[in-house]
Amino acid sequence: MTDARDAEPTWSLDRETVLSRVFDAPRELVYRAWTDPEHIQRWFSPKGFSCTTHTIDMRVGGMWRFDMFAPDGTRYPNRMTFLQMKAPELLVFDHGDDTDDDPNKFRVTVTFDAQSNGKTVVTLRQLHPSKARRDATVAFGAVEIGNTTMDKLEAHLQALSR
Repeated sequence: MTDARDAEPTWSLDRETVLSRVFDAPRELVYRAWTDPEHIQRWFSPKGFSCTTHTIDMRVGGMWRFDMFAPDGTRYPNRMTFLQMKAPELLVFDHGDDTDDDPNKFRVTVTFDAQSNGKTVVTLRQLHPSKARRDATVAFGAVEIGNTTMDKLEAHLQALSR
């Protein structure tokens, strides 16, 4: 009989990256910026990158297929498949390259927490398939890239508030 204590532990924290940001905007607006096709296409890419959508279907089971273009013109095909959408508090999707069998795709869980001062805390968790993949993604600059993407969201929300 196998004892559970003999199993090698797999900690999700070893496979996870977490970003969190406070936005000076109501939760409903921040959630809409993430889930409305007209909004997300305007800000979802790192600083200096542009985004071109092929298809976008923002519903559970739907998909967003898009390319990100780096400042040097390098094209990065992307695909998000939406798994959970609970307005205005939760969004869960798989994110990877634009193939059906991407072994490096990762699960993203975004939570939207309203604060008593009208601001919203967004917490984004990326769960990678392995610790090695997470480490490679961090080494590539995923945290910095994620923060510049959040900067673009912040600018987008500020423009909407004017």
